[in-house]
Amino acid sequence: MQENTINQNKNSNYPEEEEFSFKKLFQKWIDDIVYALRFWPKLFVAGSIGALIFLIAAWMRPITYTARLTFVVEESKTGGGSLASALSGQFGFDIGSLTGSNGVLAGDNVLELLKSHSLIKKTLLSAYNDSGSYSLADQYASIYGWKEKWKNSSKVGREINFSTNQQQFSRLEDSLLHLITKQIAEEELSISKPDKKLGFFEIQITTRDEKFSQLFSERILKFATDFYVETKTRRLRGNVDRLERRADSLGLLLNRKTYSAADANLMLLDGNPAYASPSVSAEISSRDKAMQGIIYSEIVKNLEISKTALIQETPTVQVVDSPEMPLKKNKFSKLMAIVLGFGIASVLTGLFIISKRKNHGI
Repeated sequence: MQENTINQNKNSNYPEEEEFSFKKLFQKWIDDIVYALRFWPKLFVAGSIGALIFLIAAWMRPITYTARLTFVVEESKTGGGSLASALSGQFGFDIGSLTGSNGVLAGDNVLELLKSHSLIKKTLLSAYNDSGSYSLADQYASIYGWKEKWKNSSKVGREINFSTNQQQFSRLEDSLLHLITKQIAEEELSISKPDKKLGFFEIQITTRDEKFSQLFSERILKFATDFYVETKTRRLRGNVDRLERRADSLGLLLNRKTYSAADANLMLLDGNPAYASPSVSAEISSRDKAMQGIIYSEIVKNLEISKTALIQETPTVQVVDSPEMPLKKNKFSKLMAIVLGFGIASVLTGLFIISKRKNHGI
């Protein structure tokens, strides 16, 4: 009897938890919604205020334009390639296939290269119109109202221009240009690879100026391509230039030696057979001519091999889809703004009413 009393006391001190039920949970939610709908005038007023706020925000939000450019990088045939690859090809060996592709735009390197601040800055300092002096940076600062802001600022206090003819900028101009570059890189420029299995890359730039978006996407790819090709073929191009200069100089020397050998042979025919100097001179001239001819032929041969290697090493960046006017216009729908504003404000007000009910234990 005493043990039963103790067990009853324990049960009263530690009551069992109520069993969870989805049915009761849904019923509770329905009850809360029905309770909140009793205050429909408040919900309607709050929703109307929210719709008005969202409508004003949508009306004040500037229209932006998105330029989309898709391109593919075609790597060189020899992959890592060098002069040795071209030389080995003469004997039927392909050592280029043994080396992987490690170009500047190979793999995902393009994603970082196209978003580099130096490349964006170079693109911004290119011409916006036909006059040539008005740059993309000038247009960007104008459409975003930064030029007027800088002019009225106590720290700047003057009109800032980023002319394409200007070779060097001041510390202040560099810092302001860096602000433009940073905003574009972090907020408006997107470089992606839509399909990891394919070699297609996509550039997207969204700004408030339609022409700016189009020019920027095209220019940044052009500068990246020039940088890529120049970096990848610099060594071979230098070797080709050196061999061309050497071949030209040897060609002139060989022409002179040909005339000299002809004069020596003519003197040998007209000279006195008793003297050995004409025959020795003719023999030396013929020997020098033959040696220079051999050297010249080897230089020309190496030059052609280097040109072949240069052609094989020169990659191709092919544009698949270029941005065409008119660009995609990004404008928030006013009807959508009203619906979202009314819905969000009404829901928040309803949740507030329900929370007050629970706090008061109703």
